[in-house]
Order: sequence, then structure tokens, then C-alpha cells
Amino acid sequence: MDKYIKINEASTLYVGRAAELLDRVVPDGRVVVITDANIDRLYPDLVHRYDYIIIGQGEGVKSLQTVEKVYRELMAMGADRSTFILGIGGGIVTDIAGFVAATYMRGVDFGFVSTTLLGQVDASIGGKNGVNVADYKNMVGTFRQPRFVISDVSMLETLPERQLRAGMAEVVKSALVGDADLFNYMEQAAGEKQYEEIVLRAVVVKAHIVAQDECEGGIRRLLNLGHTLGHALEKCTREVNHGEAVAIGMSQIAHASVRCGMLAEDDARRIDTLLESLGFCLTPPVSMTDVLREVKYDKKKSDNMLKVVMPVRIGECVVREMTFDEFGQLFK
Repeated sequence: MDKYIKINEASTLYVGRAAELLDRVVPDGRVVVITDANIDRLYPDLVHRYDYIIIGQGEGVKSLQTVEKVYRELMAMGADRSTFILGIGGGIVTDIAGFVAATYMRGVDFGFVSTTLLGQVDASIGGKNGVNVADYKNMVGTFRQPRFVISDVSMLETLPERQLRAGMAEVVKSALVGDADLFNYMEQAAGEKQYEEIVLRAVVVKAHIVAQDECEGGIRRLLNLGHTLGHALEKCTREVNHGEAVAIGMSQIAHASVRCGMLAEDDARRIDTLLESLGFCLTPPVSMTDVLREVKYDKKKSDNMLKVVMPVRIGECVVREMTFDEFGQLFK
């Protein structure tokens, strides 16, 4: 039986078979799919049931240039305000599809089929849609909720191991932020993880937070655990993907929290042990000096102050405001 979670009044996550769910949740009228060539190759029956636009692959395509290309194709198709945009793919596809839908003709309705673990537990959930500018991640974006997100865990079978592992970093983040039992489950599950269970529990954490703070003015900042350093690390090197960078960021901030007397050393060790058991290398591939230099461009800063998420125990984090210099001192 399909399962669902209300993200808020406007948006619902469904976990089940995408082909069957789409027949029930896509509204009547014209639908245009935005996807990439890989998804088009793997799931043509899903994509070709509608009009579709194919975009490129990789972080480099998450740009305003790609967005303009999609606008032009929509215009050539005669898409209007009644058109429904359906993003089918991972986080890059859903970010672009959501941004396009939020801005084309001042906004059209949209939904997602999320095909990666990273997308299913994080990127496609919560209504944040953005593109990169000059290699700075998600520098331009919108807050607009999809009508629905479909997470079909059978699609995870086609993912390379490294991409699947990247999604697990965001699952660990959700557990650290708000579900100690999920953290315990992951410690005990070893290689026998039930992805449907993992997706549902991680999304419950995010949905609970997003329902209270849709536009990231308060509690939603907790979902940035590991991301202040992670995004900066991604800017410094292409050796790590998003999940790998976030895993390093979570480890680094956990040990910083220990040094501040906020987190027990045993908890920091548990965090490292779980991440390493999932296959993450927790040694930054570049110097922390380089990483901290890029933190100065963090888009979430306000009045030159950083909002830093720090764990205080497994399943609970707090946000601390500090200057760049104070943040840098955490890693000395």
C-alpha cells in the first residue's frame, strides 16, 4: 500500500510506485516533464507519457542559462499558466524544475518524481528551489511548494553506490537533527537497510520542521547541519560530492561542539563511526584554511553573522549565531 506524509497544507509526499501514483495525483490538463537524458533512458515510459524537456547532467547545468533554455522551450511549446510542470530526476532536476515552475509566467503548479536517495530525503522536499551562480550553490532561488513529491524507492536500484551513499549523509543529518531512534536504527542496520523506512522517517523530521518555518527564518535552519562547511568544501574542490561534503561538515562541527562543551565526546565518536561505516572518508581533501575562506560567501549569513548548527546530543541540535572569526576559532 502506498504511504504518504503531508509536508504542509499545499504539499504531500507519496512513497510508492511512480507510474501508478502519477495517474492519481497529476491534475487534468497539459503536463510538461523536465528531466535529464539518463532518466529519459532509464524510464522512457514514465517520461514520454507527457510532453518533455531534456536538460543536461551535473552540477554545472544548475544555472540561470539552463533555466532560460527551459523557458524558451516552454514558450515554443505554447505552455501557459494552466500547464503543470513535472520534474522527474534527482536534486539537480527538481531544483531546476521547481525554480522554472515558480517563475515561469509568475508561477505555475508543479510536482516531482524524485529518483535519488538524496532527493527523496532532502533535495525535493520542502519547497526550496535554486540554481548556482559563479559556482556558488543555490545563490538564486525561491520558496514554493510542489503539489506533490513521489518517492519510488525501487528507482534507487539504478543508482551508483556513490550516489546512494551521498543520500545517506542527509539521512544521518535528519537523525541528528530530530530522530535519535533513526540514528540508532542506522547503527544497527549495517547493510540491511530498508530504504522505504529510511525515506519516510527522514522526511517526517523535515516535514515537521518545514511546517513550522517554510521560509527558513528560524527552526528550519537546523536542516543546515553540516552544510556551512559542506557547501564551502564543495566550492574548494570537485573531489567530493554534496553528500560527502556534508558528511565531513557534520563530523567537523560535531568535534567543534565537543570542544565547546556542548556535545559529549562519545556522541561525536558515534557520529564518526556511523558515517565511516556508510563509507565516508571524514578527512577534508583540502585545508580547513581554504574551506573557512569560502565560508565567508555563505548565502545564509546575515549582517556578517553566521547561523551555525551545532549538535548537543544525538537527535538534537541548536543554532548559534557567531562572527566569521568566532566560527574559524572552532577549528583551531
